[in-house]
Amino acid sequence: MSRYDEEVWFRFMPALRTLLLVRHAKSSWKHPELEDIERPLNKRGARDAPVMGERLLARSLIPDLIVSSPAARALTTAQMIAGELRCSLEAIVVDDALYAATPLDVLNAVSVFDDSVRLALVVTHNPAITELANRISDAPIDNVPTCGILTIGTPAWDCIDGGTLVDFDYPRKP
Repeated sequence: MSRYDEEVWFRFMPALRTLLLVRHAKSSWKHPELEDIERPLNKRGARDAPVMGERLLARSLIPDLIVSSPAARALTTAQMIAGELRCSLEAIVVDDALYAATPLDVLNAVSVFDDSVRLALVVTHNPAITELANRISDAPIDNVPTCGILTIGTPAWDCIDGGTLVDFDYPRKP
């Protein structure tokens, strides 16, 4: 195989794993007495999460595993997306490390996924998602908006950092 053929093959080789990295939907600030981790979604967030689930379903992106931050806004986002994808809500795994996570925390959480998982959906927070997007993508991303979804292809869960940003979708994307 020539060098050109190798480059073409690697470019079009399907990723062995796909990570859907989701920033939680828009949260409410109406209840200042609530702790940050307890903040619920606002109306826009409750509207956007199912829409993004519908978009994933239209692309046949059905996760084998859904993992969420324990924050109410993240877990509700995960549940609403899972509902649209017809995934079991009881199967959502809560990972405390995804709350107030750094990009390294997210990478560490993903790196331990079982090899049988081919497509995983992870719901967490900014700034970790935007920072991780910029580590993976060669196109700068100023901000992953609420309920934004990064689709990342990777050969294995322990090398997401070297993965490829395949798609970037968000509720207000034209």
